[in-house]
Amino acid sequence: MNALIWIKNIAILLFSVFFLMIGVNALIGSYGVKNPFEFIIYFFSACLLILVCTVGVIYFFFRLFPKKQDGMDHDEKQ
Repeated sequence: MNALIWIKNIAILLFSVFFLMIGVNALIGSYGVKNPFEFIIYFFSACLLILVCTVGVIYFFFRLFPKKQDGMDHDEKQ
């Protein structure tokens, strides 16, 4: 069961990095577009792709290094 979770997390990381590279390439390519309306659409779609892929990479990071808990809830601390 634990191996399936790691396979899922690694798959999310690989897909996120792959599409992150595509998003950066699209962002760079958007500066070569001559039509201003096409530039805006191309630019913001690339930025959205980069944002979503960054969330995937952050998800993997927080699954790899989980937050340490001290065994007490925040409500119990005084």
